[in-house]
Amino acid sequence: MKSAPKQAASTGADGRPWYRQLWPWLILAVPAISILLSIVMLTLALRSDDGLVVDDYYKEGLGINEVLDKKARAAELGLRAQLTFSEDRRVVRALVHGQSTQGAPLLLRFVHPTRAGEDQSVTLHPLGGMMYESTVAALSAGRWHVVLEDQGETWRLSGIWHTSASQLRLEAPRD
Repeated sequence: MKSAPKQAASTGADGRPWYRQLWPWLILAVPAISILLSIVMLTLALRSDDGLVVDDYYKEGLGINEVLDKKARAAELGLRAQLTFSEDRRVVRALVHGQSTQGAPLLLRFVHPTRAGEDQSVTLHPLGGMMYESTVAALSAGRWHVVLEDQGETWRLSGIWHTSASQLRLEAPRD
């Protein structure tokens, strides 16, 4: 009696080698996709700026009291401002009400919530009366924190501006 020839260990029940079967490739796809996604995530982590991390939390905490004092000073002076942006968002005009400025230039800052590298400061120059103007470099679309201060940084008005809006009203907080 002749015995049937043995199948090689590298072939399946249907006689095809393992690399022509579907199941080994499905099993190998899971770790291959994991490795590929890990490389993508590592690349994103290394290329992006982690703008939310603060080096000195204690110093940042102390700065909050200074900000509150500046806002209280703005309320004492009865300050409010209306910012108007040109159609291309390159020119900003500020109409400032209250006993504040007496024709001195003002500081206007645009602070991005997550990307500190995009923050921008401009000096608003008086046009006469209570009107001020300055040009602004292009800002990325989205939400921005806007801060208006005098040059001595004794008072502060702030608000949130969406680049789709052409105006922004800044008022001192009331207790």
